Amino acid sequence: MSVSAEAQPLHVDHIRARINTTLYHFLEAKTDPAEMKPLTETVRTFLDAGGKRLRPLMAVVGYHAAGARGQEAQAYQIAAGLEMLHAYILIHDDVMDGSEQRRGQPTAHRALAAAAGGQRADWFGICAAMIVGDLAQSWADELFHTAGLTRTQHTGVQPVLAAMRQEVMIGQYLDLKHTRNITATLQDALSIYRYKTAHYTVHRPLQIGAAISDADTTTMQALTAYGVPLGEAFQIRDDILGAFGSPEKTGKSNLDDLREGKHTVLLAYAREHATPAQLHRLDQIAGNPAATEQDADDARQIMVSTSALANAECLINHRFLQALEAVDNGPFDPTAQAVMRALAVSATRRQS
Repeated sequence: MSVSAEAQPLHVDHIRARINTTLYHFLEAKTDPAEMKPLTETVRTFLDAGGKRLRPLMAVVGYHAAGARGQEAQAYQIAAGLEMLHAYILIHDDVMDGSEQRRGQPTAHRALAAAAGGQRADWFGICAAMIVGDLAQSWADELFHTAGLTRTQHTGVQPVLAAMRQEVMIGQYLDLKHTRNITATLQDALSIYRYKTAHYTVHRPLQIGAAISDADTTTMQALTAYGVPLGEAFQIRDDILGAFGSPEKTGKSNLDDLREGKHTVLLAYAREHATPAQLHRLDQIAGNPAATEQDADDARQIMVSTSALANAECLINHRFLQALEAVDNGPFDPTAQAVMRALAVSATRRQS
């Protein structure tokens, strides 16, 4: 299929709508046996709560950037599989973080606990959420394996998909390792971002889509040059929103990251440049599950006064410009380039 034959698929809202349609058609078939219903409904509710669909969006854009060879339906099914894989990772991530909300709604383990009730509600919610997450992972594999890829496409997609899955687990491990670690450095934070977000959210999904379109090495390398800095910038923005954002807009508390002691570039830079009194205060707040709104305000003031916030904004802008340069110099279809530029703007300038 030639990308010039139909411009509409490169409209971001159209891509997201078609990804949702693919996901929901898949879930509608998951009704047998009857005992499956509450599990399917939990996954459907999780997907219905929103989300940017960024990973599947990047896969479809990568498919078009590499020339849109092959069947477009294949790209959308693989893209839907990436969103299902993301659901699995987020459901488990919320359990690990002990998060109460995601996208303005109770997290899966909290919703399942509330539905169960009784003395064992919390235990049930956690265990059931792990099961639901595992089920979403198996459904992701089903979407991947039933997309009708040719042998050549399969050979191109599988190594990239395997790399992505390995990288996000490395990122999850590093995130756990450095949470509440007062000796962790700015480079440690950037390593978490590269593995947990840059490769997983932007870089590899783009390459997976491009592999469906039988992209050559030059195109794959150009997607790396675009995807890695943009993914890092996306995560830095996420951490700024996690500390300074409005919960009404972001759908999550701006206390959670501080209470968990998440190792972010904001916290790393603030610790490196804080006065002894400021450092003592940060250590009282970060990783304290009972941290209050006043504590969070104090931490934010330290992040501003140490230029941690300004430095994070500079890091975002530097990576944003790197991504734009990669788009301008890459061997991409012109209509895909326009969307890639727009995605770079939205990913780095967003407020939620």
